[in-house]
Amino acid sequence: QGGREANQVSDDYRYQDGNYEGYAPNDGYYRGGDEPAQEEDAQSDVTEGHDEDDEVYEGEYQGIPHPDDIKEKQKKRAPAVADEYRDRADLMAERMEDEEQLAHQYENIIEECGHGRFQWTLFFVLGLALMADGVEVFVVGFVLPSAEKDMCLSSSNKGMLGLIVYLGMMAGAVVLGGLADKLGRKKCLIISLAINAAFAFLSSFVQGYGFFLFCRLISGLGIGGTLPIVFAYFSEFLSREKRGEHLSWLCMFWMIGGIFASAMAWSIIPHYGWGFSMGTQYHFHSWRVFVLVCSLPCIASLVALKFMPESPRFLLEIGKHDEAWMILKQVHDTNMRAKGEPERVFTVSYIKTPKQVDEFIEIQSSTGTWYQRWLVRITTTFKQVWDNVLYCLTAQYRMNTLMLAVVWFTMALSYYGLIVWFPDMIRYLQEEAYESRVKIFDEEEVSHFTFNFTLENQIHRNGEYRNDKFIGMKFKEVRFEDSLFEECYFEDVTSSETFFENCTIISTVFYNTDLYEHKFINCRLINSTFLKEKEGCHLDFEEDNDFLIYLVSFLGSLSVLPGNIISALLMDKIGRIKMIGGSMLISAVCCFFLFFGNSESAMIGWQCLFCGASIAAWNALDVITVELYPTDKRATAFGILNGLCKFGAILGNSIFASFVGITKVVPILLASSALVGGGLLALRLPETREQVLM
Repeated sequence: QGGREANQVSDDYRYQDGNYEGYAPNDGYYRGGDEPAQEEDAQSDVTEGHDEDDEVYEGEYQGIPHPDDIKEKQKKRAPAVADEYRDRADLMAERMEDEEQLAHQYENIIEECGHGRFQWTLFFVLGLALMADGVEVFVVGFVLPSAEKDMCLSSSNKGMLGLIVYLGMMAGAVVLGGLADKLGRKKCLIISLAINAAFAFLSSFVQGYGFFLFCRLISGLGIGGTLPIVFAYFSEFLSREKRGEHLSWLCMFWMIGGIFASAMAWSIIPHYGWGFSMGTQYHFHSWRVFVLVCSLPCIASLVALKFMPESPRFLLEIGKHDEAWMILKQVHDTNMRAKGEPERVFTVSYIKTPKQVDEFIEIQSSTGTWYQRWLVRITTTFKQVWDNVLYCLTAQYRMNTLMLAVVWFTMALSYYGLIVWFPDMIRYLQEEAYESRVKIFDEEEVSHFTFNFTLENQIHRNGEYRNDKFIGMKFKEVRFEDSLFEECYFEDVTSSETFFENCTIISTVFYNTDLYEHKFINCRLINSTFLKEKEGCHLDFEEDNDFLIYLVSFLGSLSVLPGNIISALLMDKIGRIKMIGGSMLISAVCCFFLFFGNSESAMIGWQCLFCGASIAAWNALDVITVELYPTDKRATAFGILNGLCKFGAILGNSIFASFVGITKVVPILLASSALVGGGLLALRLPETREQVLM
């Protein structure tokens, strides 16, 4: 009895006031091994209370208690309430408190790890993935002139091929971005890049339009997930003072992707001999080689990513403490070795992990069939993704999400609309200049003559051609009006934008030509014969590929370099909000000067100025979107906003292209007003420069 009373007194002393907070801070942050070690002689030799199994029995003095031991014993003494019996609001409140503690602790850990070799290695690996995204936007635009002839595309088919990539990217951003918050950044980025690489590679070999369209759709879906995942992934390895600058440097790879695509198109597509044919049905022309080469950045990033670790911030969010600790130690040791300080020790021993509320329940292999188990896994995962989407619209984030959505949309509508409008306007100005040089021949009479050369940009009216031969020649932009062809012979003729209108054609033979029925408009064909018409569509790179369009895209991509550098250097100095608002308003001013762009050189100059001014807004948008949302919602929110951005791009492409050759007023006013409205609204967003990643 006396022994038990003494023990009770000891316990009362040990647990008085609930804890012994004076011995160590209880702030939830990491303690870098600087705790004073408990002295061995703190245990008394007076009471040697051990039994045969060397177990402590009642009455033994056990030294000064550690604060963590006190907390554990308090939890054991308190009446335990299972999580399933607790209110969900209580669990969420506990999780929010844990996440706030983790955010500040993680910031301190990243600062201890330093910024060095590891971050720069990851920078280049993720940069290749971002480069692949930039390449994907330009690929279809460059191959359309060649693919149009190779696959006999109509105007509607060309338009669909141009939009299908954006549709895929829109869906991929939402789906894969959401999955990255549940399955992990690295895993989903590998899936995204693998889908893009596989279908981009496959699209270079398929011959039919339908299958090619499908491959580009799935390829776009894959690459659409890279942007939200890459920025979420990289930001979680950066400290607060480095985040804005280095995320802006990362954006440069999108520019490099555009330059790479333009340079490859310029150097590969015009070389017709770089392809091969197998029989008469399979043709692998040089534009397909270009598509193949454009998949290289994606493949390179995919291979390099296999050697990079998962985001430790994501692992902590799902309760995988030990894996996260090992990765952070790897980051620390890699950077310290590179700095010549390999003796520096990673002092973190414990990292706070948030309360796990929604846990995925694994189905046992003995339960149901394999497809039932997979169906449950898939439906559960997508339900969690959908819950994340809805969470971005809850009261806490609704206003920020809606304002960001408007800014993303207005920026995409004006930027992508003008990016398509510039080359179309330059092409229109070229066509106007070309038409102004047309040669007109009236009432010419030609007989017993052999045409074996190219006729280009000509109109022949009221002419008479008797016993003439047209052999091995080309017609380009040639029109015959109200003319007579009698006993003529056409052999091995190739034509482009050539038509016969209100003509009379008597006793004439067409052998191995592409002068099809639709090229004869209101013509009378009397005793004329068509033998062995050319099949399929035929490429003529000298005619169909405009080198100036490659140059325009190349210069447009290169012009964002100064804007990238300025935004990276000033992002953490002037803040994200001023960067977005200022960049969008300056871009709007640039749009007004397009009214004075009446020549090709002026249009190219204003395009470069517009791209260089607007890139700072894009960079700041990427940074603030990453910083406004917590870790378990970050990629989902970025994916939603980026998907909306691609929807704006589709609308911009469609609207702006429809006014080419009609008026410049509507596209310029629409782009300017959208930029002004989005820029002013962006100034209402909260500044995130000083906050830690939640």
